[in-house]
Amino acid sequence: MKILALLKKRVAFFAISIVCISAFLMLLILDIISINSGSRMPSIYYMNYDVESLSDSEKNSSVRYGYQLFNETPKYIGPDNGDLTMAFQGNRLACKNCHLNSGTKPYSAPLIGIIQRFPQFRGRENKIGTIQERINGCMERSMNGNMLPEESKEMKAIVKYLEYLSRYAPEDGKIEGQGFVSLRIPNRAVNLDHGKLVFEKNCIVCHTSSGLGVLESNGFTYEYPPLWGDDSFNHGAGMARVITSAKFIKANMPFGTTYDAPVLTDEEAYDVAGYINQQQRPFKANPEKDFPDLIKKPVSTPYPPYADSFSVEQHQKGPFQPIIDYYKKKYNVTKTK
Repeated sequence: MKILALLKKRVAFFAISIVCISAFLMLLILDIISINSGSRMPSIYYMNYDVESLSDSEKNSSVRYGYQLFNETPKYIGPDNGDLTMAFQGNRLACKNCHLNSGTKPYSAPLIGIIQRFPQFRGRENKIGTIQERINGCMERSMNGNMLPEESKEMKAIVKYLEYLSRYAPEDGKIEGQGFVSLRIPNRAVNLDHGKLVFEKNCIVCHTSSGLGVLESNGFTYEYPPLWGDDSFNHGAGMARVITSAKFIKANMPFGTTYDAPVLTDEEAYDVAGYINQQQRPFKANPEKDFPDLIKKPVSTPYPPYADSFSVEQHQKGPFQPIIDYYKKKYNVTKTK
């Protein structure tokens, strides 16, 4: 019996070793492929994130539902889902409208490794928060809605999907292509007239001249999301900040653009972001409660209060360099957004 138990342990160890070696070789092969193809992105972006190929286990069913929620969010929790008790979302955006390629595109706030990066300190709440709290931040801001119950089937499924995306990420969750690209912020206010011209030249083919986007044939989700109006993100969302939205636009827009082959210049991305964020959109309730420590508030946050005397207009439109310089001199804080 002891010999049999010992054999079983050795077989198990051998099997685990084979899996680890196979994963390592796969990463090595993908690194070589990415280098030979001229891509500078690490192999983690080329791993298998195909949810449809998963088996029908209970865990995978939850991952698959999370994927469906991510890509067709309003179908399940939007205002027209058919069940008022499930209408947590106030607009008809989907998670995929900002986190492109189902959360796997470099420099579009990819979610690979997000699980490992939480719990995480968040300046907006001035505390360490969980991944569930971060998801609900999106629910209240980008989705202009209400928080999902943390024990709900939907919240658990979204977390399972994020765990699935993060399964190849390093222990600290940090990956190249995380967040958004760096942008040289022009030392001037946004030029709204120029921003409008950039919008008309590059954006209306998808988002239409009204900026209100194009619904998919299912009637629930947007193929091209609204950039303003009632179905867009509210003014408490990260995308309502000019610097943040300019960084996103630079690496991802017009649709199909990649970080290493941008279409717009820094100035064009800056001006069109300013133009978009000066249009009408929903207001988040009680925005003054954000950033209890006002020194941590991003300089392009479009709503007061602030830990400075610069006007609301300058926080919305710039120039931002004088505000950045002020925080560095006054508080020794380096601002990047």
